[in-house]
Amino acid sequence: MRAQGVRNRVHIVVIGGGVIGLSTALRLADDGHRVVLHDPALGKGASWVAGGMLAPLSEGWPGEHELLHLGAASLARWPEFARRLPGPSVFSATGSVTVALDSADAADLRTIAEWVGEQGHELEILGRAQLRELEPALAQNIRLGLLAPTELSVDNRALVAALEQACLDAGVEFSTESVDTIPDADQVVLAAGAQSAALWPSLPVRPVKGEILRLRRRPSAAPPPHRTVRGTVHGRAIYLVPRGDGLVVGATQYESGHDTQVTVAGVRDLIADAERLMPSIGEYELHETAAGLRPMSPDGLPLIGRLSPTVIVATGHGRNGILLAPITADAVAALVSGDTLTEAKAAAPQRFSQIERTP
Repeated sequence: MRAQGVRNRVHIVVIGGGVIGLSTALRLADDGHRVVLHDPALGKGASWVAGGMLAPLSEGWPGEHELLHLGAASLARWPEFARRLPGPSVFSATGSVTVALDSADAADLRTIAEWVGEQGHELEILGRAQLRELEPALAQNIRLGLLAPTELSVDNRALVAALEQACLDAGVEFSTESVDTIPDADQVVLAAGAQSAALWPSLPVRPVKGEILRLRRRPSAAPPPHRTVRGTVHGRAIYLVPRGDGLVVGATQYESGHDTQVTVAGVRDLIADAERLMPSIGEYELHETAAGLRPMSPDGLPLIGRLSPTVIVATGHGRNGILLAPITADAVAALVSGDTLTEAKAAAPQRFSQIERTP
């Protein structure tokens, strides 16, 4: 816990109760501030239907230095961040494997391995035999694998519950009242995900729909992989994230406004693509289908920084909200104390000239 003197205590309102809002509220409460968090449906937005991958390295690509460095800095914070949470561990797997089904995908994996390695991070190319030995459930026709041994995954719903309890224990006050305008407080943190632009219209954040499946292993089915498995099928990204009782499979991506309905086509594609990576997945129980709205920015980086002397924004994390929760919380805490976090400099909202100083 990072407690400050009472003389530094300020009244802070956090708008948004997803993983970003909860993590930020907890960090600020630990610093000794009075924190009130507003959300009419705590933790039930994009955080509730997330895959929970903490995979900034295997998703790296030449030229995307800022996104890689931000993600890697947050991944390094995750062990300490998780130790702050009450209850059982929220981690569901250690390590990830990205697989290639054809020669073009294999070439991409080699490109990622070389470039990310040059940035000082550990990745390993695996041949077909090595991959099968590591994860026997994977398809035999997979050509190549990319192992990221330091990447992690978490159970997103266990994380939401643990964060809520930690916030309560730290004295965070919760309100289910909807917020239509920026409230009056010493400081306001706008962490409302895809809804953030409704409160600050000039924010370049849009909702992007993602669908997921939650599968449960039946007694007759093969065990799931031990690590997160990612790949590309017919140009579509697919991931399989281990859970205690099965897998989370995702994720489709649609520009469809605020639509959160699960579609037949989305479920069909997810199942078909998942079977290409793990043929035995058809024996699993289809336990749940769900869709959420990810808050996307134009350049793929979040917006973390000051909008005005009293308003801080923390949104636009896209598919990386859970990964970036620790560094976002630290960056907001630094801003409240009058400082800045160097590792989060690339996420400053001032890089978008259209953002106005008032909503």
